Amino acid sequence: MYRSLLTPRWLLLHALFVVATVATGFLAVWQWDRAHEAGGSFQNLGYALQWPLFGVFTIFLWIRLTRMEVHRGDDAETEAAVQEEAVGPQVTEEAPPVMRRKRPLVPPPAPPVDAGDDPELAAYNHYLAELNESDRRAS
Repeated sequence: MYRSLLTPRWLLLHALFVVATVATGFLAVWQWDRAHEAGGSFQNLGYALQWPLFGVFTIFLWIRLTRMEVHRGDDAETEAAVQEEAVGPQVTEEAPPVMRRKRPLVPPPAPPVDAGDDPELAAYNHYLAELNESDRRAS
């Protein structure tokens, strides 16, 4: 269950969250001290109160991500158990399902516009085509 939180990726994330939380604490203390020096201002005091909020948010995010990872592992285990009960023990390994995009990464080009349909849009498209062509010649 919690074994997935001990992978190298997660150990690095744990270290990053600890460092970020400790760093926000040090920055809060530094700004607090700076606010009470002769050259300090209300801006330093504001930052001294703001850095702990960043630290709290870091801890919140850390807890949220670990819970999501644990629940994802629980869902996978229960799904595998349900499949094994329905089908029986599997002898061969199946390939993992391939995620397919429902829409293309790049939208299809828009249909060309004639000067009769929309003269302003046609003039603008002509201007963009000229800019593209001059850019290609310059390169």
